[in-house]
Amino acid sequence: HEGLPILYYGHHYDLTLALARLGVLPFFWIACLVVYGWGRRYFTPSVAVVAVFLFSFLPPVLAHAGLATTDMALTAFLGAAFLGALIWVERPTLGHAALFGASTGLAMLSKFSTLVFFPAGVGLALAWYVVTERPKLGWLLGAARKRLPSLGLAVLVACLLIWAGYRFSFSKVPAPELFQGIQDVMRHNAEGHPSFLLGQRSNTGFWYFYPVVVAVKTPIAFLLLAAGGVTFAVRKREWFRRAGPPLAFSAGIVLVGLFTHINIGVRHILPVYIGFSLLAAAAAVHWLELGRARKWILIVAAVLVVWLAGSSLLSHPDYLAYFNEFAGGQPENILVDSDLDWGQDVKRLAARLHEAGAQQLTWVPLQVTEFEKEFGFPPIDTHMDVVNPAPGWTAVSMTVLKQRRLGLWDSYPGLTVWPDRIKPTEKVGKSIWLWYFPPGSAR
Repeated sequence: HEGLPILYYGHHYDLTLALARLGVLPFFWIACLVVYGWGRRYFTPSVAVVAVFLFSFLPPVLAHAGLATTDMALTAFLGAAFLGALIWVERPTLGHAALFGASTGLAMLSKFSTLVFFPAGVGLALAWYVVTERPKLGWLLGAARKRLPSLGLAVLVACLLIWAGYRFSFSKVPAPELFQGIQDVMRHNAEGHPSFLLGQRSNTGFWYFYPVVVAVKTPIAFLLLAAGGVTFAVRKREWFRRAGPPLAFSAGIVLVGLFTHINIGVRHILPVYIGFSLLAAAAAVHWLELGRARKWILIVAAVLVVWLAGSSLLSHPDYLAYFNEFAGGQPENILVDSDLDWGQDVKRLAARLHEAGAQQLTWVPLQVTEFEKEFGFPPIDTHMDVVNPAPGWTAVSMTVLKQRRLGLWDSYPGLTVWPDRIKPTEKVGKSIWLWYFPPGSAR
């Protein structure tokens, strides 16, 4: 609600929105740099290059790299924090500790989910190390004591950076807004959030929400490559000894998602694609090397890479609404909200109504603002009768329909509302249904 007046202030909506999105683009570059640095340091230069290629071709990544949200910032700096932790553990110098602390502080400033994602990934990575390397307890304790001084520096740098992000505010404690924000998120999670999955609605979420999201919002070719990387890692292939940390990083994020009551979309677990990209790239490069002796392996790897690139290119410019082939022709029956319909087709709807010469519109949008003044819409009635359609043009947001975000609909718990049973005249873009009922038609 605060964002809308900012975007529409001065009637320069397109310019303001473009500038807001431009501010997010550097975080995409940083995320790509993290992927490359991780791949080059712990795998090979070839893996690093392929990982960046795979990461930068993923439709969910491209979608949220171009939106004015905090999700790409979290992706960049959470990945940087985890990579910084790996480097610091390997070589606990003061410089590495400072880099680790700075990355972690920036991740915290990006999004509060760092508080749960980072420890989950670190915990799984430590468990992986203990299981695969079987170090002695005495050696572990000694290594921990050796790193305590530099860890203190990392914590100090992170805390100072976070405090600076809140302009060194102080009220009983430094950065009181930080603690208030954490409390707000905890309350939001306790109360839940309207969500929709596989035809079901819930205010407390679904434990399997994010696994389904990854399964249908990620190109199948990428999933196959990542599955190959996971398989090689679990089988402890020598070439994949460094695959444990990226696997733990992504698995920790998904694991946390199983317990959250805020099920909004893939953007909330977007950092998983950093770890998955490294695993997929390692598998792809490994298969390419095997393909020197077995040509069919080379062909399969090439087909997967081309399939991924083609899926991405064909989805342009609708990266936000991308679904893979598993979703079929009606992805709105699986997911909505920021995975399908975030109001991105408003201008398309305005152009279609202008083309049709519409004189009025009954519309239930995601957000209500001055559509007539800003986008040239005809007069809009936002109070829709869910029992009988009104004559003329009616548009409905898929998110509004599937999540039942209209209070009146709650008054008819056993009623199948008319947008559920009357086939739309057409679909506008990927996210808006449009009907036309001639005047005088039977109600």
